[in-house]
Amino acid sequence: MAKVNPTRMELTRLKKRRATAVRGHKLLKDKRDEMIRRFILLAQREQKLRIECDNGLAECAVRFADVGASMGQAAATEALIYPVNSAAISVGEQNIMSVRVPTFKVVQQASKISLSYSMATTPPELDDAVLQLSRLLNQLIELAETQKACEMLSDEIEKTRRRVNALEHVMIPELDQQIREITMKLDENERGTLSRLMKVKDMIQEDVG
Repeated sequence: MAKVNPTRMELTRLKKRRATAVRGHKLLKDKRDEMIRRFILLAQREQKLRIECDNGLAECAVRFADVGASMGQAAATEALIYPVNSAAISVGEQNIMSVRVPTFKVVQQASKISLSYSMATTPPELDDAVLQLSRLLNQLIELAETQKACEMLSDEIEKTRRRVNALEHVMIPELDQQIREITMKLDENERGTLSRLMKVKDMIQEDVG
């Protein structure tokens, strides 16, 4: 702990600094609590999306496997080798408790999904698999966005938690200790000064008497 000058000016400065630290501590705690609340909501959304995407991808895999078994893996691969649809992703950002997290949005260039193969030579199960996989795109992009937001919020929550702990367990207790020491020193000096004044008064009274 740094040594401080036991003066009233220093005492006033430390009290102001402590008041600022207490206000900052409260603001950071409120920010941390709100970020945790937002994080929980995002984590719940991420979990739901992950389950939906995992189930959807698993169903697509089963359907593609069935198609490969029915028409041959080489023929199924050849039917899907020329994509006729494309999509672009628009990247933006949003502010969550002063944390700027990225946002992703799928911009479909075609209003209707087109199939790149002849429906006459392929089973209908292939159509179902392709269409289902296409419908999963928006969910997969939202899952990536939500997961990134959770990661960034988690990092910021940890940083804020460390700041709150530093103020609560280090800075404010040190200021309290310094204020106590200066107050005790000033009281001691005041008592010493008063004692000397009393002695001087007694000496003056003896001389007068």
